[in-house]
Amino acid sequence: MRGLRCLSLLTLAAACSRRPAGGDAGTSDSGTNELSRIKHVVIIMQENRSFDHYFGTYPGADGIPMDDAGVPLACLPQRDGGTCVRPFHDPSDVNGGGPHGEAAAIEDIDGGAMDGFLVAAQAGRTHCTNLQDPACLNGRPIDAVGWHDQRELPNYWAYARAFVLQDRMFESNASWSQPAHLYLVSEWSARCARAGDPTSCVNALESPGTAGLGPFAWTDLTYLLDRAGVSWRYYLAEGTEPDCRDDGEETCPPVAQLATVPSIWNPLPNFDTVIENGQLGNIVPFDQFYLDVKNGRLPAVAWIIPDQEVSEHPPARVSTGQAYVTAIINTLMQSPEWSSMAIFLTWDDWGGFYDHVPPPVVDENGYGLRVPGLVISPYARAGFIDHQTLSFDAYVKFIEDVFLGGERLDPATDGRADPRISVRETIPILGDLRADFDFSQTPLQPLLLPTDAGL
Repeated sequence: MRGLRCLSLLTLAAACSRRPAGGDAGTSDSGTNELSRIKHVVIIMQENRSFDHYFGTYPGADGIPMDDAGVPLACLPQRDGGTCVRPFHDPSDVNGGGPHGEAAAIEDIDGGAMDGFLVAAQAGRTHCTNLQDPACLNGRPIDAVGWHDQRELPNYWAYARAFVLQDRMFESNASWSQPAHLYLVSEWSARCARAGDPTSCVNALESPGTAGLGPFAWTDLTYLLDRAGVSWRYYLAEGTEPDCRDDGEETCPPVAQLATVPSIWNPLPNFDTVIENGQLGNIVPFDQFYLDVKNGRLPAVAWIIPDQEVSEHPPARVSTGQAYVTAIINTLMQSPEWSSMAIFLTWDDWGGFYDHVPPPVVDENGYGLRVPGLVISPYARAGFIDHQTLSFDAYVKFIEDVFLGGERLDPATDGRADPRISVRETIPILGDLRADFDFSQTPLQPLLLPTDAGL
């Protein structure tokens, strides 16, 4: 492995015991000048898991509240008024989750009580042709209140112990996959009347674009990156889409997901800025990722997006997604670029799974519910648990700070007058990802993990 240290899961705990313990985010040695050490930012986005569903029992994290005997305090009501159900350990590799559109978010949150998950799941559609419809149920309703731990997620928990776990990472928007992917690259979800006219766009949390596919005339992050000469690529696994393009559709046939075709998880081909700047060639099949790393051509900014099979989006297998993510991270860690890299791993929405933390309200679109967030880097604060309030907006802010001198996606300054409802990077409640790094420490070694763990 070219001289790299490979820690096994059995030796990881001992190795991490020599590293700083987690705690509140504070000031770290990570000022603007030190950010220049980061040459590559890689965002890996998986699908449809809440924080409590994956890390609700992780030591030190803001997880599922329990009594002294380890029994969850919450007991969630059922739709028919039957006996309430407490969150429980679910060892199943395939989980159902629940509806996860705007209406489901409102019902799950229930005014801050965070007790509507089972009720919403029991109302999910069970007769759908396409089980990936966000209004549908993909298994047993009770799955919505189940949780996993290191027995099913050994690699994800290993990354948390060795690097940084974020326990207040919220989906940017209180809705489903497509708006989440729009926020990931542009900080807004909208519907535009005309291509080429950003002033024609109006806020649309649930159903952006015509038939969900644009045009997207407002400004996205690639516009700023291209203007500054910063390289980027959007790596998309080609397979099938996860959801019906209209969140209200009851049935729909599977739709192919291709890098050249705009889709729910691939919005950039329909952004005016990408088309006008001649950047469509930066949206590539996932296989290109391995070639780029091998040939030393990893861009400064990379998004890595799955297809249904490896996404963890119910009914996809958890183990398959974990293996796919592990292979990506192993590849990055074995590359020369590891020494100057920041990897961010997250999940696009909560998938209808239970979480106990009410999301803050920052504007009419969000925040949405908590999702897992991990920071993996040689400069990550080892063993740290970040309790800052974060959202996907923090990724955009970090990229802007590293590569653009702090320029923001702000129509008042970026030269494109789109009518977005807020400039998300500047909202005071949003934390700063620089707190997750310590550039004064001895750089952390790669943590190479088996891809068959947890099977």
